[in-house]
Amino acid sequence: MDKSLVRPRSLVREAASLRAGVPTPAVHVDRLCARIEQVDPLIHAFVPEPGRADRLQAEARALAARRPDPAQAPLYGVAVGIKDILHVDGLPTHAGSLLPPGVLAGPQATVVDRLRAAGALVAGKTVTAEFAGSAPGRTRNPHRPEHTPGGSSSGSAAAVAAGLVPLAIGTQTIGSVVRPAAYCGVVGFRPTFGRIPTAGVVPNAPSFDTVGLFTADLAGVALAAPLLCDDWDHAVGPDDGENGGAWSDGAPVLGVPVGPYLDRAGPEARQAFDRQLALLAARGLTVRRLDLLPDFDEWERQAQTVNRFEMAASHKDWFARFGDLYRPETAASIRHGRTVDPADRAAALRARTAFRERLAERRQRAGVDLLLAPSATGPAPLGLDSTGSAVMSLPWSFAGLPALSLPAGVTAAGLPLGLQVVGEAGADERLLALAAVLERVLDGG
Repeated sequence: MDKSLVRPRSLVREAASLRAGVPTPAVHVDRLCARIEQVDPLIHAFVPEPGRADRLQAEARALAARRPDPAQAPLYGVAVGIKDILHVDGLPTHAGSLLPPGVLAGPQATVVDRLRAAGALVAGKTVTAEFAGSAPGRTRNPHRPEHTPGGSSSGSAAAVAAGLVPLAIGTQTIGSVVRPAAYCGVVGFRPTFGRIPTAGVVPNAPSFDTVGLFTADLAGVALAAPLLCDDWDHAVGPDDGENGGAWSDGAPVLGVPVGPYLDRAGPEARQAFDRQLALLAARGLTVRRLDLLPDFDEWERQAQTVNRFEMAASHKDWFARFGDLYRPETAASIRHGRTVDPADRAAALRARTAFRERLAERRQRAGVDLLLAPSATGPAPLGLDSTGSAVMSLPWSFAGLPALSLPAGVTAAGLPLGLQVVGEAGADERLLALAAVLERVLDGG
């Protein structure tokens, strides 16, 4: 590993420094652009942008004029990477494709509006797999450039891992935030489905598409999420207990879904996961193993039915006009989606409702606060022709549940691994609060 490529930055510290005027936005932009110019030719996290430095300096001047009191802007001057399926005023949307940008153009994404209202600067568009699907972009993993960074939010995860930006926006349809976060050794947060508006996002499968974010640590997510999510409850915050038994609201009970689902994880992921569970149990946390997904193969089939049908529907007009410009992987998914009967998709959505209700009932009956699983089937695979398997995120994305990937160890070869933490629908605030307990314990290990 070239350690100069891995240099994640604390969003909390950077935001506080910029609000205090150290450095000034102009100096910050100079440093930001210098880091991108130095590192990005090696990892290709950002979509190339001629004139990036001039644009950002102009944005910094406009920000200073618009927000004369930086203390009132939580993300004052913070540079953010935006996945290139989200529209940003002044920047074209390519969505990782060869389609003419004018065809894909649309109003600025709501999440970008919220970032800019909080004082953030858009560092640029980050590379995505084509249309947030399975055809990889050019991005390389900062930990091992010959390995995939995951996808489809590949550029966003790599940009945070490499310290190009302290915050980046991605999206997850099945596993496109949690998996690249794990592969790149950063924190990825996928909120409850619909918690962050998807207006201004090029759709993949609208029944699943969820805007998420990447930061270096959980504190960064705790700063950014309330600014981006609808109706955030600020009364719910991290417990201030500092050891494995002093939690003001009781230690969280952790559930592990054993069976066919967990069996999908490879040996390195399972071994690391077992070590993490042992560490958590040793610190006084209760771990309960649940036969939660015995029919996992069926839920996987239902999720794929919805995904393929909706992807084909989302691209119906574009594919008819520009089908020859699509990459083979994306074209195959769309063609498959065209064969799905609308009645099968409707049945799969009804099954999803039943699945979500069953999960909630089983968790409540078992007294489980959080579900734990590997974030991915293993470390980032060698090669750039695939973004890896999203299967470890599939049931939680199908149910629309909030999920985090926390950095949790490395392989013998030095590749990062992640611990996936899954909360209850709508309880994103509690997920972050309880995950802070786990992050402290895991860091202690």
